[in-house]
Amino acid sequence: MNPSHPVYREDLSRAIAAAGDLSPLKNATVMITGATGMIGACLTDALALASERQGLNLRVLALCRDAERARARFGAHDCVSCAACDLTRPDGDLPEADFIVHAASNAHPLAFSSDPVGTMLGNILGTKRLLDQLCEQGRGRLLFVSTGEIYGENPAVTDGFDEDGFGRIDSMNPRSCYPESKRAAETLCASYVRQFGADAVVARLCYIYGPTIAPANSRADAQFLRRALAGEDIVMKSAGSQLRSYAYVADAVSALLTVLLRGETGRAYNVANRASTHTIREYAETLARLAGVRVTFELPPEAERQGYSTVTRAVQNPARLEALGWKPFALLEEGLRHTLDVLR
Repeated sequence: MNPSHPVYREDLSRAIAAAGDLSPLKNATVMITGATGMIGACLTDALALASERQGLNLRVLALCRDAERARARFGAHDCVSCAACDLTRPDGDLPEADFIVHAASNAHPLAFSSDPVGTMLGNILGTKRLLDQLCEQGRGRLLFVSTGEIYGENPAVTDGFDEDGFGRIDSMNPRSCYPESKRAAETLCASYVRQFGADAVVARLCYIYGPTIAPANSRADAQFLRRALAGEDIVMKSAGSQLRSYAYVADAVSALLTVLLRGETGRAYNVANRASTHTIREYAETLARLAGVRVTFELPPEAERQGYSTVTRAVQNPARLEALGWKPFALLEEGLRHTLDVLR
């Protein structure tokens, strides 16, 4: 994608404005793990733009697996420094930071089916290493980027999960590597807060979409987008009846900044746009209409199917986040239109 695209720049501006007062970031160092991922890239861009426009004098440390790729992506940002890092390995010292946003994680079906062990270790060991970093430096705050998948399946919840409600996850299904390790990492954060006085907060993201999605992402919505951009019909590999909370990536970034700066230590916050609750089929049909293509159906390959979530209702209640003053700006149609505009 083109980070200087005017539509994307305007979305970043709206995210910065929605995040409110960013003065606590002045002269701060912010470390972002998974900085070239969908969430991390948009957050890095937003922080760089905010620093430039508001004179924050930020230093952003972008950690990822491929430093050269990161430098190519963020080379236009003077305040961003890039480094390769595998948080599951204890070798090497991490730089000190005032704020850490831990967004590094496998986050798509093929990764869950092909590397469930790596998915789990990345979430658990990576989070532990960053929490240890906070304790060693004796200051700073960690924002752990979690997922609404930690709620599992609970048909009794009909109006959206709040942060205190949970459902069933099959711990003996390797596909559970993602939600179970996110659950464990959340508990690790809470335990470090209780036992060692660490300052950690959690953001549970719903299904996020937008132009920063990685080209190789195997999620259904990413596949829909690739086909739509190519002018090809969107292929659905299920009936698409699963109901989900969605949020545009720039809205997710404003939510993360809100939680990072105003969230209560030791608490979790749902990140979801209450006005963007749709079935997968509704999502696909909206995208198809905007792109001028059709929706068709076929069965998925077995390896891909094994990575699919079996949850039929993944709806989150964002009331706790809204109480911090957060308001999203993009409904599904606008967010998808912007995504197509930027990626075209």
